Amino acid sequence: MREISAATNASADEFLETRPSRAKLLVTEIRRQKRAGERPRPSSTLLGRSAFLTKAHRGKLLDAVAGFVDENLFGRSEMCLQFTDLLSRALVELKLPARPALSWAMYFAADGQELFRWKHAWVRIGSEAIDGNVDCLSENPVVPTTVRIAPYWGPITEMPIDRRLREEHGASLLPDEDVSGIWWPELKSWLAAEFPKNDATIQEKGDA
Repeated sequence: MREISAATNASADEFLETRPSRAKLLVTEIRRQKRAGERPRPSSTLLGRSAFLTKAHRGKLLDAVAGFVDENLFGRSEMCLQFTDLLSRALVELKLPARPALSWAMYFAADGQELFRWKHAWVRIGSEAIDGNVDCLSENPVVPTTVRIAPYWGPITEMPIDRRLREEHGASLLPDEDVSGIWWPELKSWLAAEFPKNDATIQEKGDA
């Protein structure tokens, strides 16, 4: 089981030793879930509809990206930048009009009360938004336990009322060595196998 440390000068276990007990308990549970094949997958709770790719292909792609960034020692609840980077690269590789989007995400209760806001990243593809790395936010200690958000891939005009994404135009992702040096080469190989260029279904409308 590969783990990516949050520190460039320490292994995952060495870095974990410097963290508080709460973080160690989280990693223990994440490791258990990984060994048991029980980690959350975006496809299992995905909302929305899209004019890009089939529903099955969208789920496979989101799960593949999630699997890579989940190799982070603390899981993927803090990995929206890397998730966005990988997913946008993958979609561009498939000749689709994707780009990263960054700035504030705000989350709301059913009665409209704002529960939490933070700096976030997601993917824009045409008139659609892909907010795909939010199903595990409960693992992030800075996110209130009341925030329960399902992944969304669909038209911006149909965004669920439990969130608001406010893009800062001109903002861009910073280079990430784990993305460019480890995960993207492997994801690119996965794409070549799962989305062969002569497979017409990748251009089908999934459920739009």
